[in-house]
Amino acid sequence: MEAHKFKIYQMTAIFSMLFALLGFSYNVWRMEVTEENSNIRTACFEILLELSNLEQQIYALHYDQDQVAGNPRKGWVKVGLIADLSMLTKDSVKEEALELKDTWSEKWDKIEYDQTATSTVVTQIEAVRSEIKLVLSTLE
Repeated sequence: MEAHKFKIYQMTAIFSMLFALLGFSYNVWRMEVTEENSNIRTACFEILLELSNLEQQIYALHYDQDQVAGNPRKGWVKVGLIADLSMLTKDSVKEEALELKDTWSEKWDKIEYDQTATSTVVTQIEAVRSEIKLVLSTLE
């Protein structure tokens, strides 16, 4: 009878340890996922702000002919920051941001006077924005 109680005690201890290990492992995994999602959200929100600022600069340069508010050098900085921040998000956002950088590098010097160049860059800004919205909607 004593041996039977000892085996029950051992099985209970082993089960308790396994249950604790499983619970701890799940908790660590969940915290990592939560942290990753938080980083992605923060980067996405920052990118959205930079996209809005870039779009505003483009409109100031093209429609208002304002060389100060629409300074393309500031646009280069914003496009670079958007590409850098996109590295903290999902691959789909990263791809669209790099496409924006490519589009910007081809069209930046024509934005002031060319409606097609302006529309092309703004369309790519919208593509990045749409991809961010999609990513944000899929986060847990």
